[in-house]
Amino acid sequence: MRAVIHHQFGEPEDVLTVETVDTPEPGEGEVRVRTVLSPIHNHDLWTIRGTYGFKPELPARAGTEAVGVVDALGDGVTSLQVGQRVATGGTFGVWAEFFTAKAATLIPVPDGITDEVASQLVSMPFSALSLLDTIDLAPGDWLVQNAANGAVGRLVAQLAAARGLNVVGLVRREAGVAELSVQGIGNIVATDQDGWRDRVADITAGAPITTAVDSVGGEASGDIASLLANNGTLVVFGAMDSPTMRISSGTVIFNNVTVTGFWGSTVMGSMSADKRAALLGELVTRVSEGSLTLPVEATYSFDESRAASAANFAPGRAGKVLLRP
Repeated sequence: MRAVIHHQFGEPEDVLTVETVDTPEPGEGEVRVRTVLSPIHNHDLWTIRGTYGFKPELPARAGTEAVGVVDALGDGVTSLQVGQRVATGGTFGVWAEFFTAKAATLIPVPDGITDEVASQLVSMPFSALSLLDTIDLAPGDWLVQNAANGAVGRLVAQLAAARGLNVVGLVRREAGVAELSVQGIGNIVATDQDGWRDRVADITAGAPITTAVDSVGGEASGDIASLLANNGTLVVFGAMDSPTMRISSGTVIFNNVTVTGFWGSTVMGSMSADKRAALLGELVTRVSEGSLTLPVEATYSFDESRAASAANFAPGRAGKVLLRP
């Protein structure tokens, strides 16, 4: 089979290749899945660079989320059938024509959900919903997030609204406001405009913002932390701009701000099966009712994986970049 491989860590557009490797056989409790579509996530590209929390041995494959069709069953698998469509959000090495996974980790995809939606249903949406579930805000509470025009930012805004939460989204350029408006996401403020903090206060009508989600790092961490009310919480979700956070000590001391981290893989790994099923069920419901949309920017072939990786960071991207075999 063909698979996307890298023999060294580096920029994905420089190190990714497509090679022929052995087709895997499913072990006990596993199934083999024929890949249909797989989204590119920031953490996939950080892993290829060697800068993520997980660092594979080289040469390494890539990709962690996909939708596909069950192709073969390992011993003891009775919960799935050959020909059944399934999705995974935590199986490493799915940028290949086939991959194996534990049957228990695969999610059957309902007929009413398209491949494009199913391919990106688990990882980012589940992380976004788990984040909202973890911070446990009540309906009517205010949340502020940066990188609001990123994949997670769009998901948090939609899922929070469905739960009755209020969200202010920060973007770094004025054009991002219009981009999100097209998707029906409002309360967006561009931080490259004078008086942007006043604009946030106008949107909330002075109501306290109790939680902030930082996906950027650098000076943006201090900007978003400064919007928190007393005893507020800054949740660190990512570091798109810088791994170093620049936060005023005065903000932390005088506003008694708590800084905590969130890593979806850890949260999902420690979550009970019942809780995981409930959250996934909520995601399917949100997609079905139309309150959660998962747009696609473009689809590339494995042979175009370098170009696809570069496209992931293109300004103004309105949806996910997908890969197909």
